[in-house]
Amino acid sequence: MSPPVVVGVDGSPSSLEAVAVAAREARLRGCGLKVVHAFFWPAVHAPLGPWSAASAEEALREVAGRVVTEAVEHARSVAPDVEVGDSVVAGGPLTVLEAQSRTAALVVVGSRGLGGFAGVMLGSTAVHLAAHGRCPVLVVRDRADVTGPVLLGVDGSPAAEAAVEFAFAEAALRGTGVEALHAWTPWNVPVPPSPDPSEPYARAPGALADGERRLLAEAVAGRRERYPDVPVVETVVRGGAREALIGASAKAGLLVVGARGRGGFTGLLLGSVSQAVLHHAHCPVTVVRGSGDRQ
Repeated sequence: MSPPVVVGVDGSPSSLEAVAVAAREARLRGCGLKVVHAFFWPAVHAPLGPWSAASAEEALREVAGRVVTEAVEHARSVAPDVEVGDSVVAGGPLTVLEAQSRTAALVVVGSRGLGGFAGVMLGSTAVHLAAHGRCPVLVVRDRADVTGPVLLGVDGSPAAEAAVEFAFAEAALRGTGVEALHAWTPWNVPVPPSPDPSEPYARAPGALADGERRLLAEAVAGRRERYPDVPVVETVVRGGAREALIGASAKAGLLVVGARGRGGFTGLLLGSVSQAVLHHAHCPVTVVRGSGDRQ
């Protein structure tokens, strides 16, 4: 059987939006949907009074069951033809969902759950799962039911190859196009050695911009052949990647980025660009970790 799409739920409106998105993703892939709820039994040292540990856990499981039932019913209303399963697991949401991601095609979560504070734009589970998940992680932001092309952030790094492949495959499933966007500044482009030792940093006028356009074209060239029915728009922007991607996301149906790209620090599981779009993009965001990021 194909790996399922997994969605984490906690009963919040944000997680129900995630359920709808996950159900549609499962339908596109022709696979099942697994609704997962994690409940955490905190280490409390105070006396439990009339409650026993067993009865308290039973009460928690009853609440969890209602959360899952609501989510499953919502998923079936969105995609009646998708097989929906469910699981209630004792443990922290991040630990539980990271374990689920090992056998999932995609994990979907809302941007903020019941524990979110007013003014906090992204829940801790969403951002940490994006850094630690073993499969692509889709974070549903405020605009869940959106249309438009798949916006792909490209930086030409080997670590981002998986994100490029995911974006084209997703666009093919959705029947839409890909806007491949590459942003650069003179400060984030590696400087190659000059053949003339007397001018170690000399470049011909326009060579830097031409090189960045080639970088983008080469990054998507193989996918054009593999996905001939997916229209591609290549956009090169001189400026910051965070600002460019956030701005372009206003007209996108999905934004896809790698976890870490060119210039990422060893040991840093989630780069600054990925974190920025998770917090500020105007559409759902999928973070795709490369094989080298999965430590």
